[in-house]
Amino acid sequence: MSCFAKGQHSIDSIKTPFEQKQNAFKNGEWFEFRIHYGIFNASYVTLELENDTIDGIPVFHAKGYGATTGIARILFKVEDYYDSYFSQETGLPLWFVRNINEGGYTKDLEIRFDHENEIAKINDKKKNKYHEIKVNPNAHDLISAFYYLRNVKNTSSMNPGESVSINMFFDSENYLFKLKFLGLETLNTKFGKISCRKYIPYVQSGRVFREEESVTLWVSNDKNKIPVRLQADIAVGSIKCDLENFKNLKHPFKIKI
Repeated sequence: MSCFAKGQHSIDSIKTPFEQKQNAFKNGEWFEFRIHYGIFNASYVTLELENDTIDGIPVFHAKGYGATTGIARILFKVEDYYDSYFSQETGLPLWFVRNINEGGYTKDLEIRFDHENEIAKINDKKKNKYHEIKVNPNAHDLISAFYYLRNVKNTSSMNPGESVSINMFFDSENYLFKLKFLGLETLNTKFGKISCRKYIPYVQSGRVFREEESVTLWVSNDKNKIPVRLQADIAVGSIKCDLENFKNLKHPFKIKI
């Protein structure tokens, strides 16, 4: 784990148990997000959660699906499937599946995480290739990180300017993911006015995003910590992702009608 500047916290260094009674979510939670690219509805993304077991270990199984629609699908077909199985006790991923088709660019990967030995066991089904890569301590996949950050308590007690960081493993690479808190903001949505906590997720620039701080995230300022809106400046424009539908939340969703 890297060293952290003043005002920045490492979640991995804080011994916060990932007990089910503290979860911001529960079995059966479901979200639908609508992604806009300019004036077009570019795609819809769904994310659902259910209880499961792997090798006798209780896990949450998060299933993500995204696809372009309408004109966007004609111009650039996208159909992505993501699965993450993460421990109900620790929040750490045990198994991650990524099966994507983005304009003809395809990947079909399965990753098994061995956190005790800090190894990711990667099965590239498209290339019929198996290899192992050393991962950083307590590494998360793309989906498990989303739920882990929602669940830990200290993301709700941050002051503006403070940030939290976790280790992530994606596309066979280790990197540090940092979430910086900007402050509170009320958003006008299709559901009504929602008080949100505003964040900047720090991402790698150059490949997709314009700058390191080109993504802004708004999360409901309640116990659910629901993603309400995400806006990103990319190399060829900007994208906005809004919460469209939801069900089976664990806590009341605070909305001002």
